[in-house]
Amino acid sequence: MPLLSLFEPAVILPFLVAVALVELTPGPNMGWLALIAAGRGRTAALAAVAGVTLGLAAWMLAAVAGVSALVIQWPWLFQIIRWAGVLYLAWLAWEAWRGSGTDPASSEDGSRRTLFLKGLLANLLNPKAAVFYTALLPTFMRPGAGSTVAQALTLGGLHLAVATAIHAVIVVTAAGAGGPLLRRLEGPLARGVMGGGILLVALWMAWETR
Repeated sequence: MPLLSLFEPAVILPFLVAVALVELTPGPNMGWLALIAAGRGRTAALAAVAGVTLGLAAWMLAAVAGVSALVIQWPWLFQIIRWAGVLYLAWLAWEAWRGSGTDPASSEDGSRRTLFLKGLLANLLNPKAAVFYTALLPTFMRPGAGSTVAQALTLGGLHLAVATAIHAVIVVTAAGAGGPLLRRLEGPLARGVMGGGILLVALWMAWETR
């Protein structure tokens, strides 16, 4: 009974609105996924979405275990993760510009697996997720609504569901709106558009997590 009170409208509706607004705010995930969808297609981008979701889930579990709090309490650790994430995205931009992994002869399964791993790593190196789960989640947890672990996992699971749904909509929209145009580009121009776009995402992340 106590845990059921967590799902009262006074708790759950404000939380869903808050996480939806957070996910709808333009950020690195949104930009990167849109670029992948436009350049590689819907299926490839959905594999990246799965990696992003798993990365967020890892931060959620780290928050429950208390690890995320250390990232916030130790500024030097936050900065290490932050710059590792920025440099990783910059490396992805360089890789896209060189054309690595864009060989049409490469298997679709391998391509999807690679994008899944890139989405996972990019989010494991995103300290903003640690801030979200450590700072925002506790504000919606109630002392009399059961164990804090159960509440954190429940709210975190709802956030993952909302984030995945929004990311999927972004992918479908970008694949349909910008995909045909971007995929018609060839050679250095296509690589420059993709690489430049991902580099902007890297700079975006550096600014957003400053």
